[in-house]
Amino acid sequence: MTLILWPGGDAMIETRLLYYFLATAREESMTKAAETLHITQPALSKQIMELEAQLGKQLFIRGRKKTTLTEDGIYLRGRAQELLDLMERTESAFQSEDDLVCGDVCLGCGETPAMGLIAGIFKKIQEDCPHVHFHLFSGDSATIMEKLDQGLLDAGLQLGPERREHYDYLELPMTDSFGLLMPKDCRLAAKKSISINDLNELPLIMPRQVQSSSERLAWFGGVYDSLNVVATYNLVYNATFMVEQGLGCAFCLSGLADTSGARNLAFRPVKPAITVGLSLVTKKYQTFSPAVKVFLARLKEETRLQAGNKTAQT
Repeated sequence: MTLILWPGGDAMIETRLLYYFLATAREESMTKAAETLHITQPALSKQIMELEAQLGKQLFIRGRKKTTLTEDGIYLRGRAQELLDLMERTESAFQSEDDLVCGDVCLGCGETPAMGLIAGIFKKIQEDCPHVHFHLFSGDSATIMEKLDQGLLDAGLQLGPERREHYDYLELPMTDSFGLLMPKDCRLAAKKSISINDLNELPLIMPRQVQSSSERLAWFGGVYDSLNVVATYNLVYNATFMVEQGLGCAFCLSGLADTSGARNLAFRPVKPAITVGLSLVTKKYQTFSPAVKVFLARLKEETRLQAGNKTAQT
């Protein structure tokens, strides 16, 4: 049990209570916070009441559908995170380089060439910290965010600019671009690139994320509703078989399907280019294991280096 002396007073607060408080503030729900903390809702409610009693302040307004912070709660949220960060930095300063870093890193991701960057970081960590293990969960954005909310993932890769209040985002120094995956004998395979207008008369296999994406209008304008969408997918590998069988052409990211071998597949980029940014998503006020902290630090450093190289080149 670790105690923190609260600034400006004589209250000694368990760090555990601050973690519980931050989780509740993030989720805006005792029930959801309890799920991510893997404790019961009554136990969490009791701990929060204990913290309020220690401070002599009401921290939450408990509504039927939502738990919101009071003014004192908003103040505590900022100070609590500062204190926990300071405590972690202090502990790290006393750790020697020989201290064993072990544990699991659980990452959710869709199919993206950016996994090359992530896999490279995994490899370097494995060389330095052989007792760290990596677990990938592949799925579409909605599924990944759901598992992140449930505390089943430490972080997730997200395509696109969508931002939510309760998450932190690390922008990665790369973008993905879309194009069309088609059978080699498709008439569009003779072109070096295709336009949105080329899609009008084709049977199309679309990523499920595009079906509900706010970017759909920006990418396709009013054309989308007139497109002949015959199927949807969330993992392009399975969609490649539908393409080979002539069911339709798949709108997908470049570099994901092997078009160099014997498979009946060809890929052509869309012009003007349709690109999407990438970011690593984590929950705000989340407590990370030493293994996850190492991964996040390495990724931030690699992002900083690549961004600096791009700036130097321009």
